[in-house]
This record gives sequence, C-alpha cells and structure tokens, in this order.
Amino acid sequence: MDEKKQPDPARVMIVRMLPREIKEQLTLEEMNALLYEEFLPDSLMEKLKDYLADIENPSE
Repeated sequence: MDEKKQPDPARVMIVRMLPREIKEQLTLEEMNALLYEEFLPDSLMEKLKDYLADIENPSE
C-alpha cells in the first residue's frame, strides 16, 4: 500500500495565513516545498520575505 505523505500542520496554518495574492504566485514546486520539506527554494523565500520573521534581527 502506498502511503501519501501528510503536510506539516504548522506549515498548513502558515499557508492559510498568507494573503491570497501571495498564494496565487506560488508554483506547485514552491507550495510542495512549503508544506512538506525543510529546504525552501530561494524563489519561495523571495516571495515570502515580507511575511517571514528575521531571525538574525528579531526587532525588525
């Protein structure tokens, strides 16, 4: 039996919180990376830059 990989629930919540215009810009590969993988491609990071916390400068 082939088990289907389940998305990370925390990442599903992140996707739900993103504005529609951002979600519409994501490619299938970027969406899969966001939901299932640890590594996020540079193209996805660029699209999400305004929504991600800056770990190195948390006050910004």
